[in-house]
Parts: sequence; C-alpha cells; structure tokens
Amino acid sequence: MFGYFPAMPTPTPISPHPPRLGFLYNHDDIHQVAHTAPLISPLQRCLPTLGISVLTSSPEQARAVRSHLDPALAAPAFVSLKAGLWSRVLERVIGGVAPLRRLSVLRRNRDLLSGFDALVVPETTSTLLKTRFGGRALKLIYVPHGAGDRSVGFRPEVRDVDLALLSGEKVRDRMVREGLVKPSDHAVIGYPKFDAFSGARPQKLFSNNRPVVLYNPHADPLLSSWYRFGEQVLDYFANQDRYNLVFAPHVMLFRRRVHASLEHRHVRLRPPVPTRFLSIPHLLVDLGSERSIDMTYTRAADVYLGDVSSQIYEFMRRPRPAFFLNAHDADWRADPNYSHWRLGEVLDDPQRLGDVLPGAATRDDPFREAQEQAMRETFSVIPGQSAGERGAEAIARFLAREWPVETGDATHGGRPK
Repeated sequence: MFGYFPAMPTPTPISPHPPRLGFLYNHDDIHQVAHTAPLISPLQRCLPTLGISVLTSSPEQARAVRSHLDPALAAPAFVSLKAGLWSRVLERVIGGVAPLRRLSVLRRNRDLLSGFDALVVPETTSTLLKTRFGGRALKLIYVPHGAGDRSVGFRPEVRDVDLALLSGEKVRDRMVREGLVKPSDHAVIGYPKFDAFSGARPQKLFSNNRPVVLYNPHADPLLSSWYRFGEQVLDYFANQDRYNLVFAPHVMLFRRRVHASLEHRHVRLRPPVPTRFLSIPHLLVDLGSERSIDMTYTRAADVYLGDVSSQIYEFMRRPRPAFFLNAHDADWRADPNYSHWRLGEVLDDPQRLGDVLPGAATRDDPFREAQEQAMRETFSVIPGQSAGERGAEAIARFLAREWPVETGDATHGGRPK
C-alpha cells in the first residue's frame, strides 16, 4: 500500500506516550491549507488518542482549516502564531520582496514549535526550524502544496524533512533521482486537495454559452507570462466576442507589488491590471479570492492558458486543451522543469492566440492521450481510499516507528492507541 515505505523496525526504547503532532500553516495566504488539512480528520479517526494541534499565522488560515474538518469529530487545538512587529512593518515597506513575516513567525515561536515531536508542513521554509533555529530533534512531515514541475518543488531543503508524502510516481521518481528522498523516508499518498473539493460541480460563470478560457499566470518574476504578455492577452480577449475569459492568476501575484526570486536572482515590479478590463461582461477578473484556489475555475474552464503554475495538473483532472506562454524565451524541450509544456501547444507570442484558439474547445485534442498519461503519473489513486486516509496511515506508521508505545500490538502495527 505504501510503495517504497519499508517494513517498520522495532526501535527502542519504548516511548511512554504518543508524540505531540502539529499541523503548521505559516504563509501570507491560505492556498497551502487544502494540501494538508484534509489529513487531520482521517488521522483523528486512525489514531483517536493522538493529540493534534493546528498552528496558524492568520485568522484566515484558521478559518480555512476548520472548513476541512469533520464536524462529527472533536476539533483539534488551535494555536495562533504571531510575527514580530518590525518584521511585519519592514516586509510591508519593502513590498514583500523577502518573506520576513514567515521567518519571524518561525524564529519568534521556535521554542513552541520545537516542543512538538513532529510537524506536518506544506512548504520547506519550515526546515529552518531544524537547520537554523535549534530544533534538530524535531521531525518534519512534508506534503508539497502542488504537484507541478518547477525546480522550486525539488529544492535541496527537501533533504531536511523526515517524511515526504507525495502525490504520485512522477514527483517520487524525480525526488529519488535527485537524491532528495530515500526509500525509507517517503510514501506516495495521492493528492489531498482533490479530497477537499471532490464533491463540487463546475459552475456556470457567464450568462452566455461561449467557451471559457482560464488565463492562470504564475507569480514568479522570471517565469510568469504576466509581466511581458499579460496586457496583450487581456487585450485580445477584450476585443473579441467568441470566448469568455477568466483571469485568475496565482493567488500571490497581486498580493505583492514587488516580486523577487532568490532561486533565479530576479526582481520585478508587478504591473497592475488596467482598469479598462474590469467592466467587460465576458471578462472575469479574480486577483485572489477563494474561488481562485478551490478549483472553481479549473473545473469550469474549457481551455487553459498559462505558463508554469501547478494548477495545470488540477485543470487536467478532466483533460482539455491547454496552451502555454513562453514569455522568458526558455529552452524548455529537454528541461524537466517544463514537463507540463509537452501537454499542450507552447506559444512564444500571444499574437498567435487568434490562430490557435478557434475550435480548440470542440475539436479532438492531440494532447489528450499525453495528458491522461501525465495524470496517472502525477496523481496516485486507490479506489475506495482517499489521499487523506492514505496520508493518515503513512503518518501513523511513521509515528509508530519513531515513538513506539507499549500499548501497540500486531493488529494496529504498533501504532499509538
């Protein structure tokens, strides 16, 4: 069931009590919540006496987590984490170029966070708790917030986590190949975010029946198409009457005025949306509402237009035509960071939209078979078992391996009871 997860050893000494487990949410927005929160209730059912705490750095995160919990179960403890005043002020002054608030939350609360035996985290900034802030004994359980191909998802910091819970073979194989995980410290569980919104149906977003195109540029200052092509894309759709357009960029693109990529050593001032596009009936502009992260638009659209966002894989849960804008002249064909660009047509010039879009939503898509194969490789599915349940079982096995208790038995695989 757990793929590479090894048989559980018999460690010593015996722990006198179950470990303390926290779910940490430390970001500027709520888009990471749905990647780990769906594991909380299955874990409560799997290990009913395990103490679970939810650690959030904003009221919005706490509210989002609660929306994913089973109301039939007792709510876990919620703890609010605060950043230092000067870090918040300085981050605002410099326009969010550096994640000072997130770093301050980790530093300011390091004693509290290091007091847990293990933390479930959706990003790798938290590894600083182990490498910089003295929590070397702390165990980190990492669930990536997305299943995309960008190099940022395969950073060296992944080596500092103790258990990685991955969406499928594609991510697993690349992490093994790049030496980021070993057979003993990961499990393939599927995609918890699909659990979170599995019951939702596509919404009708416009009063007409034209095909809907979703334009979903990323926030990265080097890789995003918004900086170079964004206004041209909106102009094209504003001045035609064959398609509806949803402009729903990565939720962080319009949270900051200045974007910096330490990885690419690139800083850019983010252009605003010209006001002329905000009152056109066949254009829906959403700069960061919850609908931009709950798969409302990836379900409703007929065609995807983007660049490097991992939302392409959420869109392809139901294969449909996709187009990608190469706004930074990438030599992408043999680069694994652009594997998703093999699943649709790549455009070097937005002027080509008028040539490639007609009929795209209705004709047979030549990339459909490739998309279906990519979905099988990207998202592991076991009929009758959710990703949250698989993740909970993998965590239970990990906890039992690290902190066995005397009450464990063969029936429960040595889990805390």
